[in-house]
Amino acid sequence: MADTFRFNSLTEFHTFCGLPKPEHPLISLIDYSKVNYPVNDHEMKWVQHFYSIGLKRNVNARFNYGQQQYDFDSGILCFVSPLQFLKIEMNPTAIAEPTGWLLLIHPDFLWNTDLAKKVKSYEFFQYSANEALFLSDKEEKIIVDILQNIEQEYQSNIDKFSQELIIAQIERLLIYSDRFYARQFITRKKSNHDLLTRFEQILNQYFESGKALENGIPSVKDLATELNISPNYLGTLLRLYTQQNTQQHIQSKLIEIAKERLTTTELSVSEIAYDLGFEHPQSFSKLFKTRTNQSPLEFRAAFN
Repeated sequence: MADTFRFNSLTEFHTFCGLPKPEHPLISLIDYSKVNYPVNDHEMKWVQHFYSIGLKRNVNARFNYGQQQYDFDSGILCFVSPLQFLKIEMNPTAIAEPTGWLLLIHPDFLWNTDLAKKVKSYEFFQYSANEALFLSDKEEKIIVDILQNIEQEYQSNIDKFSQELIIAQIERLLIYSDRFYARQFITRKKSNHDLLTRFEQILNQYFESGKALENGIPSVKDLATELNISPNYLGTLLRLYTQQNTQQHIQSKLIEIAKERLTTTELSVSEIAYDLGFEHPQSFSKLFKTRTNQSPLEFRAAFN
């Protein structure tokens, strides 16, 4: 079984890939065609302590995040956050030469800037590999231009403006990525709707089968795993199409089923609460009143 490599610094990653030391210790743009992973094993696993943004094409490896796999045989943009587990299955028979760029950013480079907090709001850093961003030629040119601007700035003589200018370019890169992801969600509307239909089916089946009584309210992570997507990607889809995040959507389903049982059965409020996966009936009653402005008993009485 392959060892898990841990890269604490950009220098360690450069050395591992057979590259010269980075020109700046906290930020580096790598030409992906020059990367040479020094491993004989067909599989490689690692954890890195820095952000990476990769624009890759024809990579002779399969990247795996959790249960998800994707072959990088076309130009796409992917994002990895610090401490995210990454597994790579090498393909020694690949013919095409890998190309692209890999931007490495150590969190210390963002320290004491507005972007240090804001970067965590970009959910695509937590997407799985198969949820990467597919770029058009025009979009790819925009991204490459920004990456090269960043490289040019840190290769120049460092002055008091350098970090501010690079931070501005990184933020520009993230904003464009956000825009392009919004476009991708729209252009993949049918597949997204199919995914949300499956989500509804899984959620309905969970409550109808009695699993909630045995296992409790389903978690966001469990539902995303059932769909083979990341929790963040599921949340983005639901907000786009339903204006609710995943937790809110689960709660809406709970209230929907509770209303149906309050009006069509003689089950007590406690029995309904336990059937829906609540450990304490008081928690169910509190949620119900928060969402409907009525207690379960008030709702039942008003309906009758």
